[in-house]
Amino acid sequence: MKSHNSHFYPTTFISLIVLSLLFLQCASKGSDVIVEDLLAEWTFTKGIEGPAIDINGNLFAVNFAEQGTIGIVTPEGEASLYVTLPEGSIGNGIRFDKEGFMYIADYKMHNILKVDPVTKMISVFAHDSTMNQPNDIAISPVTQYLYASDPNWKDSTGKLWMIDRDGVVTLLEENMGTTNGVEVTQDGRRLYVNESIQRIVWVYDIFDDGSIGNKRQFLKFEDYGMDGMRCDSSGNLYITRHGKGTLAIFSQDGEPINEIYLKGKLCSNIVLSKDEMSAYITMADRGCFEVVKL
Repeated sequence: MKSHNSHFYPTTFISLIVLSLLFLQCASKGSDVIVEDLLAEWTFTKGIEGPAIDINGNLFAVNFAEQGTIGIVTPEGEASLYVTLPEGSIGNGIRFDKEGFMYIADYKMHNILKVDPVTKMISVFAHDSTMNQPNDIAISPVTQYLYASDPNWKDSTGKLWMIDRDGVVTLLEENMGTTNGVEVTQDGRRLYVNESIQRIVWVYDIFDDGSIGNKRQFLKFEDYGMDGMRCDSSGNLYITRHGKGTLAIFSQDGEPINEIYLKGKLCSNIVLSKDEMSAYITMADRGCFEVVKL
């Protein structure tokens, strides 16, 4: 017995050291990540959402200073009014196509708006009165088709739409949960959609004609909601955990990579810089961006 203990103890001790080191590595993961403010608090309203970056590196979000506007932040960090939306319209998600045109989910008027980058002229690209409120949008890098989430917060339900290059709106799925964040992978093969209240992220395959299929659950959180999502070039998925105040990062296989704590709690949406070294996150409880140095 004594001889057995003398053999077992060093092995156990070494194992404990290894486990402790692994624990410390996991616990400190993200501790050296820098989170900074971009702009003063309340440069935007509490409705700040839909961050997007154009080909020139300018950062955009909805509701600059007041509702119904789009703000622009230059690479030098100067913020100003970009456009004012038509009366009654309020934007949410923003995306750019390959030609530089801006698309805005106008949840008040059931529209997808389009902004000319040269003239700043705003037109209605798509409209469907049966939409609850087009919320977040994503664009396929392959087909350039748009995908729009469409939550009904009152009933905890939602829909999912596709808009082709001619502005034709197609209902892809109804009777979902509260559809919110939506994203297409950079290879155009996968579509992610989350349901905020149900705390589920779904993933679909995207076919050549833009339609979707093979729906399966990607992950489910046990607590807190979620909002915007973005994919990087490696296929990793970044999710803002609304209410928890974190940025959660998962591999394309659904394995957790990191979770980064932010300054505010009501992180609404996210966009990655072109070099994927920074994440710009809109904060509804602060009216500004927080920047995570990845």
